[in-house]
Amino acid sequence: MNSYMQGKWSWVEGAHGARNGLINELSDADLAFSMGGQTMTLGALCREFGEIEHSYVESLKTLKHDWSYHNQEAGLENSVSKLQAWYQTLDSQMKETVAAFSDEDLKQMVERDAAGGGFPASIELQLEIYLQALAIFAGKFSIYLRAMDKPLPADFLAFIG
Repeated sequence: MNSYMQGKWSWVEGAHGARNGLINELSDADLAFSMGGQTMTLGALCREFGEIEHSYVESLKTLKHDWSYHNQEAGLENSVSKLQAWYQTLDSQMKETVAAFSDEDLKQMVERDAAGGGFPASIELQLEIYLQALAIFAGKFSIYLRAMDKPLPADFLAFIG
């Protein structure tokens, strides 16, 4: 087992768990909620985060970060169960990919395209940046829940604060 899995993977799993706790609080009808203006629906926000996670999973496999993937699955933005299943698949792919690395592999560089800042990042740094993306998503999500007058789950509050 590599050092990232031993020392830091629990942070990724904890963040995934907090995100899943948020999703579990929703109904399909909740996914249609929009705060107005130029905001997207909550379902679109959830789809967008899945696309972000997909881009990180692929970057770990190919060592090139590409932001162009867009999930075209019909009804994804309107179905909590479809989002949950997709996130579970992505989470499993990420864990399998990271677990397969040696400590030496973790030093490999991921080329991040201009949309991602245009700088190379080691696999370990790429995972740290992914954790930041998860935290940003959780912050956005919590604003939607508050606007819908829904409570924030206890495990989310314990993990994020």
